[in-house]
Amino acid sequence: MLIRQVEAHPLRAVLPTAQRTSQGDWPALELIVIEIHTESGLTGLGECLARRGADGYARFIRSALAPKLIGRSAHDRRALWNAMRGTLTGRTGGMLVECIAGLDIACWDLAGKAAGQPVWRLLGGVGRERVDAYASSINWAGQARMEAEVEAALARGFRQIKLKIGHPVSEAIAWVRRARAMAGPDILLGVDANWAYDTADALRVGRALADADYGWFEEPLRPDDHAGYRRLAAHLPLRLAAGESDFVARQSAALVVDHTLGLVQPDVARSGGITETWRIAEHAALHDVAYAPHIGWSGAICAAASLHLAAAAESFMTYECMVFDNPLRQELTDVAAGDVTQLEDGRLTVPQQPGLGVALRPGALDRFRIEE
Repeated sequence: MLIRQVEAHPLRAVLPTAQRTSQGDWPALELIVIEIHTESGLTGLGECLARRGADGYARFIRSALAPKLIGRSAHDRRALWNAMRGTLTGRTGGMLVECIAGLDIACWDLAGKAAGQPVWRLLGGVGRERVDAYASSINWAGQARMEAEVEAALARGFRQIKLKIGHPVSEAIAWVRRARAMAGPDILLGVDANWAYDTADALRVGRALADADYGWFEEPLRPDDHAGYRRLAAHLPLRLAAGESDFVARQSAALVVDHTLGLVQPDVARSGGITETWRIAEHAALHDVAYAPHIGWSGAICAAASLHLAAAAESFMTYECMVFDNPLRQELTDVAAGDVTQLEDGRLTVPQQPGLGVALRPGALDRFRIEE
């Protein structure tokens, strides 16, 4: 299965409703779709996380990474991963690994198609066919909108919901208490602060979350503040969650080994693709730390790849099911795998078709393409 051609398509979509976090508004999203064509006639699909400057990602893939793949077997995923990693020196991460992620996902899609098996079966994991899912995310955008979004998630049948929070701390604490009152005691609630706090404020918020019986506190601090995370873990009786901002297994390993994190959340479109994300998930299982794939504002191919990882991972806890309208997730592929429209009784079905189980819709690339 020799690689004949690599295509990188930069895409952009304006959201019907802007998303708001503690870091600000996001009215539009960008990403890269990868197509890897083989001499045997098969084509594999991948996706790179590239929320801004996707056209720059595409040029880098074509000029620097694609030549590392042409003429080589798509089956040799780790060898290809290492060859692409060697393109640049320095610390592993950033745009390089996000680009590698999309190419690696496409190679796994090819492997599944060649074998006539879904990717989750190639991973040799526990073989779930349906996975628990949580509604993500309730925007940090004013009381009326936040309450309406919680009510909508409950009406859809979600039993797990994640809220965005930020500053002021007093408003965040009041909101998490209000959301608990709305949801009742039987709904699993989590929050995502998107690095909003310093350690002192995170402790204040974390204590309120524990009092309201929340399930996890996601990214309260900067991703590189390991000392701060350890301090929080020592003083808060609830799971700390992080990992979406890490690129490779070595970056999340230290906080997993000492159980500072109770939930690790790599994003397959950032964390080096399926090859490296599977390593993170397996490492979490080794240390009895839960795994939940991060989807965020990614597109349909990332969502599908994440479903396969969720189906296979031993310590899988829950799947991030995005509840806002995103054309790059809902209109890019023939099946919107992992989308809220696929939810049944709070769970999502894992694709059973070979590879990732999704195909591009005719004309979708042209519709969303960024002109270079």
